[in-house]
Amino acid sequence: MKALVYQGPGQRSWQDVEDPKIQDPGDAIVQVDAVTICGTDLHILQGDVPAVQPGRILGHEAVGTVRETGPAIGQLRAGQRVLISCISACGHCAYCRRAQYGQCRGGGGWILGHRIDGVQAEFVRVPFADTSVHPLPDSVSSQDALLFADILPTAYEVGVLNGRVSPGDTVVVVGAGPIGLATILTARLFSPSRIIALDPAASRRDAAARHGAHLTLDPGTDDVPARIGELTEGLGADTAIEAVGRPETFELCTQLVRPGGRVANVGVHGRPATLHLEDLWIKNLTLTTGLVDTFSTSTLLRMLAAGQLPVTELVTHHYALTDMQEAYDVFERPDRTGALKVALTAR
Repeated sequence: MKALVYQGPGQRSWQDVEDPKIQDPGDAIVQVDAVTICGTDLHILQGDVPAVQPGRILGHEAVGTVRETGPAIGQLRAGQRVLISCISACGHCAYCRRAQYGQCRGGGGWILGHRIDGVQAEFVRVPFADTSVHPLPDSVSSQDALLFADILPTAYEVGVLNGRVSPGDTVVVVGAGPIGLATILTARLFSPSRIIALDPAASRRDAAARHGAHLTLDPGTDDVPARIGELTEGLGADTAIEAVGRPETFELCTQLVRPGGRVANVGVHGRPATLHLEDLWIKNLTLTTGLVDTFSTSTLLRMLAAGQLPVTELVTHHYALTDMQEAYDVFERPDRTGALKVALTAR
């Protein structure tokens, strides 16, 4: 089969590899029908995730059709269309029993495209398949479902829930890429009075406005602290959500929240960020980080099926699976291409 293989920092190839095989009783082999690229994949290619070794097939977000199952599989059947979660869950360890699947100690967690071969391929082996995939109803398109493998639960759990967004709040979302837009969509479920999106790209600010931001600002030209101060009687936001993964955006978030406020870090960081405790110790801030657990995926999929989460516009570019290299070229240059999420389908 063909797959996108990481060859070291800055190097990737679409090449022939061996077909995956059942290795453990709880495995399933899934034919990939649709797949996307994550910002985390770009961090891997930049060398920010040293656990990923050359030769690894990348990718952790896909929809596919079950082709084969191991002898311990109890729920899945060949022919079912499923969402492959970015997080695998053994279902038995202490963390899984608390629904903290991202911290699974039984061999799961974020493993696809990280510690084992991922989904940017024609077929993929999915461990712990009974607890790590979600059967999809016919009413949900594969393209829409793709966004619930990672970015929707990540934005909702690590951004909105960790940030304790509540009715009447002022919420600042720093970064209006795919994760930032998903954060805006899911923050709206809690009726904040204002959602303010920050991004230097005009196309992404426009997308943020379309997806529910009440105000968009350009951090390169707008005096962001002053504007937010004007809207909050000088106090600052209740919650600031970092959706970029850069030291400067993290530090900006800590500057924008009011005393007693919350900073929820969602972005993947490849460099150290400074925590200015000399200024922050007195402000009673809550700072959270997190790898998504995906405990919310089933709930979010039900909301998608009910038409409560309009996500179709988050996919801006469409390709055949065989056009993986071109899709990466477009996705990694959003300032020139306007790309948000890309969808690649087996045609």
